[in-house]
Amino acid sequence: MTSASLPVVRRVLALFVAALFAALFPGAAQAQDANIAARLLVEGPVAKGGETRIAIEFSPKSAEWHGYWSNPGDAGLGMQVEWDLPAGITIGDFHYPPPKTLLIGGLMNHVFEGDYAVVAPLRVASDAAVDGPFELTGKAFYLACTDTICVPQEARLRAVVGVGAGEQDSRFAAFQSALAAPLDQPARFAMEGDSLRIAIPLPASLNVGTPHVFVGTRELVRYAAPQRFARAGDMLVAEIPLAEGAAMPASLSGIVRLGDGTGLQFEGAPGTVPTGGEPIRMGSDLPPWWALLGAALLGGLILNIMPCVFPILSLKALSLAKAGGSEASARKDALAYTAGVVLACLALGGLLLVLRASGEAVGWAFQLQEPGVVVALFLLAVALTANFLGAFEIPGMAITGGGASGRGSFATGLLAAFVATPCTGPFMAAALGAALVLPWPLALGLFAALGLGIALPFLLVGFVPAIRQRLPRPGKWMVTFRRWMALPMGLTALALGWLLWRTGGTMFLVVCVGAAASVLGLLAVLLAPAERQQTKRKPLIAMFAIVAPLLLMHAAQQFDPDASNATSDMLASQPFSEAALAQARAANRPVFLYFTADWCLTCKVNESVAIETQASAKALDGADAVVLRGDWTRRDPAITAFLTQQGVAGVPLYLWYAPGASAPQRLPQVLTPQVLPDLATASAQPDDSSR
Repeated sequence: MTSASLPVVRRVLALFVAALFAALFPGAAQAQDANIAARLLVEGPVAKGGETRIAIEFSPKSAEWHGYWSNPGDAGLGMQVEWDLPAGITIGDFHYPPPKTLLIGGLMNHVFEGDYAVVAPLRVASDAAVDGPFELTGKAFYLACTDTICVPQEARLRAVVGVGAGEQDSRFAAFQSALAAPLDQPARFAMEGDSLRIAIPLPASLNVGTPHVFVGTRELVRYAAPQRFARAGDMLVAEIPLAEGAAMPASLSGIVRLGDGTGLQFEGAPGTVPTGGEPIRMGSDLPPWWALLGAALLGGLILNIMPCVFPILSLKALSLAKAGGSEASARKDALAYTAGVVLACLALGGLLLVLRASGEAVGWAFQLQEPGVVVALFLLAVALTANFLGAFEIPGMAITGGGASGRGSFATGLLAAFVATPCTGPFMAAALGAALVLPWPLALGLFAALGLGIALPFLLVGFVPAIRQRLPRPGKWMVTFRRWMALPMGLTALALGWLLWRTGGTMFLVVCVGAAASVLGLLAVLLAPAERQQTKRKPLIAMFAIVAPLLLMHAAQQFDPDASNATSDMLASQPFSEAALAQARAANRPVFLYFTADWCLTCKVNESVAIETQASAKALDGADAVVLRGDWTRRDPAITAFLTQQGVAGVPLYLWYAPGASAPQRLPQVLTPQVLPDLATASAQPDDSSR
């Protein structure tokens, strides 16, 4: 027997011993304190020929105890009730909240944690022999378990049901809202190969998150096996591995739990289940979490060479070398910078998760889809460029010497992380996509690793004396170097200005440039070197402090999202839509689908090097390929939903659909010039040979 199988054996033995003990000594389970107490409740009085509802409320004595759904899964016991009912009184089937999955030792259980209630209808026949309040009694048999032990429970149920009219128990509204709501349309299911496939009718507009299907029929599916899902129009298609020797049922019922924890109850009959569809990314198909952490760390490290981040990192390293100082001072400066970077990544990642949980269609770098944020970044990039040119000295960004500045380094870390978000490079796609489907503590761990990757070079400079000693000795060249760093930062400012024009039009850009000039004037007066400072600065400060906000307010009035020219490219691409993609694939033509944004540096480099080229255009035209372009510069819920289905949180994303292929081929985030010509040539070869 292997060590991995020991937890399973122990669990089975515990269940067997508990059941044997209860059978031999039935009073023992009754006499002991209830690990999960059960109480019978009635919603209100009922008239003859009428109906009311009853509920059994379960309350564990501590958080470690859990109960079971009607189909408990691989182990456990569903609730059973023996009623002692007056003549003419009937009780229907109980309805349950959506359960949770609990995986222990390879066994999947369907459990309830904390307080929960099950609800059933109670009907009184018109000829029932009840003329006044009557007593409802019964016994409930169920199982209470922790992760290590299970104990059979028996609860005596008793309640008095009034006859006629009266007040209703307000608690039933909360009980009802927690139940899995029944669907008004039937599901369809089929057994194909070794899988059970279920088509559940859900509107295409409904965000299902990461769903899970709980099948009511026992011994039909392998509960612990990964479930696969796809979207086919208004159908959610689930594919679940069948249990060994499973037989085709005449009907099927169950609960589909959505990613937000709500559930929907379905009833199904055998029928045709759609094939294909867009797959939904599930947490079960992700790489190990440690691998995702490594990918986020490497992705953050690579972001340091981006033109908007590298100048900031370089000047911080040089300022540390210039300042000299003690080991403690260097480490304090490095830790402050790292704290700023990691906090910014956690804040952006946490906000992203909160917005998505509230139903907003957002992805990584979502803040750049807001014109106001782009304006702020543009002003910041212009100010940093002027700082590098020596117009003034922003605290924490100077190289004039002095001790380490913890406050300045922390602010610089916040800045470096914020300006790095437009870019996603190698290794980052898997990590950021996984953050959308993992539990939030694990997702925040990935964002923290991304921040640590960005901060790592400067952290090493601060903590490894040998690296600081290898930095060039201070001298006049450092001023020249700082001025050279104005070049990439200036290019970043130009790129943001181009983005302002693309999103808001010419007048919007002109007014924003005026506001930037006013901000520069204000900073030049406030932060100018001592030898340049004027004795009477208050009038200038007041003037610039008034003019800059007025210009920014005027810029908001000039914003015109329709003013920029429509995007045109060498590939004669069409705008992305689900319908356009389905139409192109139905025509059995190759499809190149790419998602981009004007603020994405990686996207623009790929377009100039590998997409918008004569070779790619000629090859794609020769293969009769359809090119679809998803522009994510501004927020687009349809594009965000599709990116989420593909398991990514941002752009770029490049997909190639070969004719007849059931799934797309995902291309690297950094494209080489020959990628598209090679794919197009391979797709065109079958057509050439058939002529």
